[in-house]
Amino acid sequence: MLPRSPTLTAMLTLAGLTLVGCAGAEPAPPAASPASDGHGAVDGATEMSEPPLAVVTIDPAGVVRQLDLLDETVAELGDVPGTSQASTDGRYVFADGDEGVSVVDSGRWTWDHVDHFHYYLAAPAMLGDVPGHGAATVATTLSSTTGSTGVFFAGSGDAVLLDTTAMSRGELVERFRLETDPHDGMVVPIGSYALVTQPQGGVAASVSVLDEDGMPVPGATADCVDARGTVTTRVGAVIGCADGALLATLVDGAVELERIPYPDGTTAPPATTLEGRSGRPTVAGLAGNDAIWLLDTRERTWTLLPVDRPIVQATAIDDDAQHVLALAADGRVLVIDGATGTLLSQTESLVAESLATDAGRPTLVADQPRAYLNGPAEHVVYEIDFADAARISRTFETPTQPALLAETGR
Repeated sequence: MLPRSPTLTAMLTLAGLTLVGCAGAEPAPPAASPASDGHGAVDGATEMSEPPLAVVTIDPAGVVRQLDLLDETVAELGDVPGTSQASTDGRYVFADGDEGVSVVDSGRWTWDHVDHFHYYLAAPAMLGDVPGHGAATVATTLSSTTGSTGVFFAGSGDAVLLDTTAMSRGELVERFRLETDPHDGMVVPIGSYALVTQPQGGVAASVSVLDEDGMPVPGATADCVDARGTVTTRVGAVIGCADGALLATLVDGAVELERIPYPDGTTAPPATTLEGRSGRPTVAGLAGNDAIWLLDTRERTWTLLPVDRPIVQATAIDDDAQHVLALAADGRVLVIDGATGTLLSQTESLVAESLATDAGRPTLVADQPRAYLNGPAEHVVYEIDFADAARISRTFETPTQPALLAETGR
């Protein structure tokens, strides 16, 4: 049984917070940029000359394997039975199971120092479980060795903020655990603060800023009806809302909330997930099944890109060529020009069987200059050179179904 936690609604009432509008914010330094003098180093880690990239897969039995993309060796890391979905911050893989979230340390990460990077390799480890009930939403920053990580359990309404610095030492430490009414919510870390959704009628309706001890920041609350989907970009932390997005940035050590509305007159469905290459300002989300929303958090603008066929996932590369990738319902990967919406290239149908069955969920992961796609039913992981006419650069066969996929080391 979970320990009894403070009720966030009561805390907000005691703090006298009310829903307020979002103040505009000038562009700020990257909200999630690490500030430690250690440049991401931890005891036992070796600094590398290039990112130690890998792909982590989880099969239906819960076996976690890590494929080293440099030497193509495979290591079995452990077991996370009952896993239904997985996410990553580039180092840790968070596997959502029946009774909580299992945390896997891949032992690979990149320290983003804005104008340069440091790369590290350490021994992988199974860190343990964060208990909770119902589907979990995990929100991370751009740092795997500092700050916090948010975990929200929809079934119980528990909002948990983990100490990421402690995780880098092999420990799972909760900065706070608060009770809210059950809903599809989230805890989104930013600097030494966290954004936590507040429900109304069982649906997330607003977002409040809390400090790392779980105490509300007076006056720091904003409307965000049907809040769904979150990502941290080079600019700040983003939460999707029914009418656009809420962007949180750090300005003079405080959190400022800014609304980025959808264009006037739009009839396209809102994005409920936001995905993109790590550390870039632009992210993408589905606008129904035949269009893509692009959110440029630096320019505070949305762009709608129609697609000529049904799609099931979209992600932004945000490179000089403005590539956007989409996974079509027929199993093809599409490479789209993010400025014009033009289809630049496409693969053959790679994961049609997986999309047509319940073998697992194909996931398209964007990096530079490659993308990765798992085919659970096909028992393969594809590496795609999207800048070279969507060429399949490598195909990795797997001993079991790679039901879930995450890239680590970036």
